[in-house]
Parts: sequence; structure tokens; C-alpha cells
Amino acid sequence: MTMDRIDKIIDKYLDEEGVLIQLLLEIQRDFNWIPKEAIKRINERLKIPVSQIYRVASFYTGLSLKPIGRHLVRVCAGTACYVRGGPRVLDSVERILEVKSGETTDDLKFTLETVNCLGCCALGPVIEIDGQYHGKLTPASVEKLLSGYD
Repeated sequence: MTMDRIDKIIDKYLDEEGVLIQLLLEIQRDFNWIPKEAIKRINERLKIPVSQIYRVASFYTGLSLKPIGRHLVRVCAGTACYVRGGPRVLDSVERILEVKSGETTDDLKFTLETVNCLGCCALGPVIEIDGQYHGKLTPASVEKLLSGYD
């Protein structure tokens, strides 16, 4: 089943030049990460060197070589968020999700990351979940926020 899905995506890019990034993005969208089987299959079918595939996949932050959760939680660790209680918010998220920054929950529901700045300092502390920004958070409000995601 997995190889069929990979082949179906690769089929769209046969006989085209310069498609690696777009191909990897589509695999990422379909699987929520880039499995090793996909890299091997791209190499076999499109004759793109494995080293080149890994180089591109590891360079772009939008691509992941390890499974990530359905929901990406990004906690701002910038100065404005930090002084407004960001570390306590991060501690709450880690406690609730039972993972540390850079990890994914066992059920693949959440991946937690910290970022240097989310660019909305006046709302600090801020968390971004799946592209939606949530500001002026407290450790108490984090639990309610996270419970709203399936």
C-alpha cells in the first residue's frame, strides 16, 4: 500500500527536470513525513542520487525525515515571549503532551518545537498550532487550548 502511494506520486513527475523539491513536498503532504522507502523509490525510478535527495530533504525545514504529528505545535522562545512567561508555557505544553521540544507524541498526534520568534511579540507568550496563532497564554490556558485538537 505504501509503495503504491509513493509510486502514484512519482508517476506525476516522470520525464520532468528539477522536480525533486516539489516531489518531496507532495510526499510530505501525503505521509506527513518522508519515509526511507520513498527516498529509495525516488532514487530507483528517477535516478536521482540518494545523497542529493537527503541533502534537499534535510535542508528545508518544511520537510521531515522522521514521523511528525498531525498537529505541529510551535512555542515561541523569543525575548518578548520569554519575559512574559514563555518558559512556563513551554513547561506546561511538555507536561501535557509528555514530550520535549523536538519530539513527537507516541500516537503521532502532536509534534512540539520551539522557535526563536513567531513575529507577534505583543501577544506573547505565543504558540502556533497548525499555522494558527494563540497569544497571551498562561500555563492554565494551554491545557484547554490543546484539548481542542483531535
